[in-house]
Amino acid sequence: METFLGIMIPFLGTTLGAACVFFMKKSLGDLVQRSLAGFAAGVMVAASIWSLLIPAIEQSEGMGKLSFLPAFIGFWVGVLFLLLLDHVIPHLHVGSNQAEGPKSRLGRTTMMVLAVTLHNIPEGMAVGVMYAGFLAGNAQITAASALVLSLGIAIQNFPEGAIISMPLRAEGESKGKAFLGGVLSGVVEPIGAVLTILAAQLVIPALPYFLSFAAGAMLYVVVEELIPEMSQGKHSNIGTIFFAVGFSVMMTLDVALG
Repeated sequence: METFLGIMIPFLGTTLGAACVFFMKKSLGDLVQRSLAGFAAGVMVAASIWSLLIPAIEQSEGMGKLSFLPAFIGFWVGVLFLLLLDHVIPHLHVGSNQAEGPKSRLGRTTMMVLAVTLHNIPEGMAVGVMYAGFLAGNAQITAASALVLSLGIAIQNFPEGAIISMPLRAEGESKGKAFLGGVLSGVVEPIGAVLTILAAQLVIPALPYFLSFAAGAMLYVVVEELIPEMSQGKHSNIGTIFFAVGFSVMMTLDVALG
C-alpha cells in the first residue's frame, strides 16, 4: 500500500493542477507559464542529482575509481532514449506553433497532450526506480527518500497540470475535455513507475543504471524543453528565479527528509 500511494502521488499532483481549469477563467499568462516552467526545471534538476545520480554512484562504490561508470552509462542511455522519443512521437509544445517529430494528422490539442506526456515519462520512471530500490532493501534508498521524490515531482506536476489544461481550454475545448487532457498527460507516470519497478526487480544489480537512466531522461526534458520555455521573451529572469526556488525546495526536501 505504501508503494502504491507513493507512485500515485505525482499523478494526483497533475490531476489537481488540471482541475484549475474549472476555477480559472483566463488562460495562464506568459509570465506565469515562465515561472512555472522554471520551478519545474529546478525541481527536476535537484531530483536528478540528489535522488538519482548520487545514489547510483554510491551503490557502485565497490567498483572503486570506476564507481561513476554505471551512472555515466545509464545517464547517456536515458538522454538518448528521450531523444529517440522526441523524434518518433509527434508533439506540440505549449505556446509553440511548430510541431515536432514525424508529420502527423493528429489534432493540435492531441499533440499538446503528447508533448506533456513525453515530459512525464522520465518522472514516472524516476519514482518507480526509487521504490524498486526500497522494495529490494537497498541501504541507500529508504521509504522516506522515495516518498520525498514523489512529493517533489507532485509539487512540480501541479503547475504542469494547469499548463496543459488551461491552454487546451483556450484552444476551444470544453472544461471537461481540457481537464481530461491534463489528467491523461499524467497517466503515463504511474504506468511508467509500475513498469520500472517490475523491470528493476528482475535485474536488481542494474539498479544504478536505472537510477541514472531516469536522471538522464529528466535532464534531457529540462534542457530541451523547460529551460527554453522559462528563458524566452521578456522577464526571463523570473524563470531563473523560480528555477532557483524549485531547486532549493527539492534539495531541502531530499537532504532534510530523505
